[in-house]
Amino acid sequence: MTAHAQPSTTSVAARVAALPHLSMDDLWALWDDHFDERPGHHHRTWLESRLAYRIQERAFGGLRPTLRKKLEEVGETGILPKQLRSDSQRLLPGTILTRIYDDVEHRVLVRGSNDFEYQGQRFKSLSAIAGHITGSHWSGPVFFGLKSPASKKVMA
Repeated sequence: MTAHAQPSTTSVAARVAALPHLSMDDLWALWDDHFDERPGHHHRTWLESRLAYRIQERAFGGLRPTLRKKLEEVGETGILPKQLRSDSQRLLPGTILTRIYDDVEHRVLVRGSNDFEYQGQRFKSLSAIAGHITGSHWSGPVFFGLKSPASKKVMA
């Protein structure tokens, strides 16, 4: 029996774990079992990752369309959904926030949850950075335009 013709009793984890050990011929045979056409390139790691996903998708089901749409939005905007606890935690690492204050552009790099970098210095919150810039207390999410100030919200 070839490596791609695995019995159904083989666990999903075992099938995924076996991918790096398959010959390219067996990898392509497995690809042909799972996909209608071959990709235009032969990058092994990419093929293995797509096959691993497809094997798991067939065993456990794919992403719900609503979740797929949310993930696509995260990829396009770099901002996680509002369901997370705070505005600053919605920001993905690598996001750069900018704000012009007193005719100076201020740039903040989001390094992670509660981890920000401003002018080479690390801060635990956007509010700490806003206070550092202005010399007074500010809501960091308001200062950087992630949230409207409470006083400007209009009641309907």
